[in-house]
Amino acid sequence: MPFRIFWYVKMPIILAQTDTTVGFLSQDSVSLVQVKGRKEGKPFLKVFASLSLLQSTVRVPIKYRSWVRHAQQTTFVIKNQAIRYVADSTHSRLIQKYGWLYSTSANESGRDYDKDFCLSHSDTIIEDLRGFNSSTPSKIFKLTSTQFKKLR
Repeated sequence: MPFRIFWYVKMPIILAQTDTTVGFLSQDSVSLVQVKGRKEGKPFLKVFASLSLLQSTVRVPIKYRSWVRHAQQTTFVIKNQAIRYVADSTHSRLIQKYGWLYSTSANESGRDYDKDFCLSHSDTIIEDLRGFNSSTPSKIFKLTSTQFKKLR
């Protein structure tokens, strides 16, 4: 009987300034759960720099597509999946290299931002001219085919 060997390549955890706050970014949700000490099963925000890739992942209701395309610092929950489209920013250039990334605030679950914690738990650190600063979190809206609801 033939067998296959699968290699697991760990995706690095990137520390970077996102469009809203200092964040951990990766395509490896398991590593993010471990670093943050987060409950298993709690989904992460998935950030896209390409609308076509976003639309191949989740179907945005037609009446909200323009809103999703043009919204800034806004997260949308569609069918229990949190997504954000980031265009034309320093943050989007980082995401374009990977296609999409899970994004979460750079802190231990339930705690405030601690620069030493972040630096020690990151594989790659990307600090641009903005430095690292926490600002107001993104707005969150839940979208269905017939309505929207503001969650934050």
